[in-house]
Amino acid sequence: MSRAVRIGLMTREYPPDVYGGAGVHVGFLVPRLREMIEVDVHCFGEPRAEAQAHRPDSGLAGANAALQALSVDLSMTQAAGSVDLVHSHTWYANLAGQLSALLYGIPHVVTAHSLEPRRPWKAEQLGGGYRLSSWVERNAYESADAVIAVSDAMRTDVLDCYPSLAPDRVHVVRNGIDTDTYHPVTETDALRAMGVDPDRPTVAFVGRITRQKGVAHLVAAAHHIDPAAQIVLCAGAPDTPEIGAEIERAVAELAAVRPGVVWIQRMLEPAEVRQVLSHATVFVCPSVYEPLGIVNLEAMACGTSVVASDVGGIPEVVDHERTGLLVHFDENDTETFQRGLADAVNTVLADPDRATAMGRAGRQRAVTEFTWAGVAEQTVRVYRAALGRSDGA
Repeated sequence: MSRAVRIGLMTREYPPDVYGGAGVHVGFLVPRLREMIEVDVHCFGEPRAEAQAHRPDSGLAGANAALQALSVDLSMTQAAGSVDLVHSHTWYANLAGQLSALLYGIPHVVTAHSLEPRRPWKAEQLGGGYRLSSWVERNAYESADAVIAVSDAMRTDVLDCYPSLAPDRVHVVRNGIDTDTYHPVTETDALRAMGVDPDRPTVAFVGRITRQKGVAHLVAAAHHIDPAAQIVLCAGAPDTPEIGAEIERAVAELAAVRPGVVWIQRMLEPAEVRQVLSHATVFVCPSVYEPLGIVNLEAMACGTSVVASDVGGIPEVVDHERTGLLVHFDENDTETFQRGLADAVNTVLADPDRATAMGRAGRQRAVTEFTWAGVAEQTVRVYRAALGRSDGA
């Protein structure tokens, strides 16, 4: 594939508007892709320098959020007429990819960051829009020329949810981590400004307030975590007011019975995240669904041990007993899961030398096995196959 090849990458999130794993993925992937091929980025939101931004149709103001998203997809499709291939990320942009393939007769590649059938709680956020998002995703996946799964577990899920897909059309390209951006730091000014004591043992969580991330399970588990440790929850952007209120009540109950609960309810800047992760004794990822879990890679890159649920692609990132500890999640027995989280965290807290060794091994694993350059190279190979091209990249 020569530099003359031009792809249109379609995404809801793109820097600086990043709030989830898909946005992190495209933010780091695109610069690497541009070293090899031409990339036009089409995203949602306000104008920005390195991407063409698209807004919902003004006539749909006040409409269901899913319907507004589909109007953005029409704008993206109109703008994609000069590319050789389209690559869409998440259901928000999948329709744009599918329509572009149909309208312009070009290949469509989809990256599977999550699957709507595996996230029924999204109906709380989208209402009837969840049925629209599910319809968009199914049609896009089943007609795509190639699907990129971000883990082996995700590939299994894709083929389980969409059995009409030919297995040879579903490729595994795991997410990466920029270990120059995420690395251990010694600074503590941001921690102190947030009310975190950098000299105390710390259990940290970073993520959105959504059913998927399992925040409620961590808060419940924290009742059984060594009270000498701080619980630092960097958790904001609730999916719905209801789940936001639920977590607020749970955190208040926790803070009433144990000291050292710090809840930061905003999205942190990367420099702040580095300080939180670097100074944590252990990072906890209590997700109930996680195709891969970039946040675990971020913690590992910062030299921090990890305690995580064993769902989805997490076991492909967290090496049990070497870079952290995995806890079995059973949706039919969440109380046992919560106690398991607490026990695993207490095990790490009780052995600081082991925590340090796990963090060191995690950093090494992140550096050697999860590079964005490798992700970009594998992605271009998928493009090449979809285009039916055999010339070198």
